[in-house]
Formats: sequence, structure tokens, C-alpha cells
Amino acid sequence: QVQLVESGGGLVQAGDSLTLSCVASGHTFNTFGWFRQAPGKDREFVAAINWSSGGPTYSESVKGRFTISADDDDDKNPITLQMNGLKLEDTDDYYCAADSAQLRGRLRVDAEAYRYWGQGTQVTVSS
Repeated sequence: QVQLVESGGGLVQAGDSLTLSCVASGHTFNTFGWFRQAPGKDREFVAAINWSSGGPTYSESVKGRFTISADDDDDKNPITLQMNGLKLEDTDDYYCAADSAQLRGRLRVDAEAYRYWGQGTQVTVSS
């Protein structure tokens, strides 16, 4: 049974840091991503990582503030999202996503390309 379990969300103040963690099991995954979603809005790409060429991918809104990483061992766990310099607009539910494919280019940032999803963890940034 495939499971992606996120943790680490919470309430923080603007400018603070937070680390989200995702533990994936039940399958061999080759691409991991973090997305976020506000109520009534589409899921928004945040960051992705796999082991093809080019390194991690970030949305422009988080580039330079967020870092996605994964362990070097075979199961890649955990997949973390280090979030620094949090802003009010970073308030959202954050979701870990995974797929067995080495997603490249536009597929990395497309929520529809990821087959497996966690239940989400809430991040609230206050002023």
C-alpha cells in the first residue's frame, strides 16, 4: 500500500522558518514534489526533486527561500522542504507528491503528472 505522510506544519510568524517532512512507502518513487493549495484554489507547484539531470526545481515565488531535499539512501526518505523567510502568502495546505517516473521539464511542475499524494499538512504564517 502506497503511503505518503507529511508532517511539520504549524503556525509561525512572518520571517520564521519551518521544515516539512514527507515519508513515502509502498512503492519505488523517482520524483518527489511539494505542492500547496488554498481553499477554493488550484494546487500550486512549490518544489520538486528527482535524480535526473538538472537538480531541484522551484517555483519563482519560493526560489531562494525554500529547499527541497531527500536522503541519498535507496528509499530517499524523508523528503524535506526547508522553508525560510516565510511570508503571509505562504499560508496554505502543503502536499507531498510522488511518482515512479523521472518527471522532466513541465511535468515536474504539473500536479496531474504525480500519481501519489499525501493528505497534506497546514502551514499558517501570521504577521
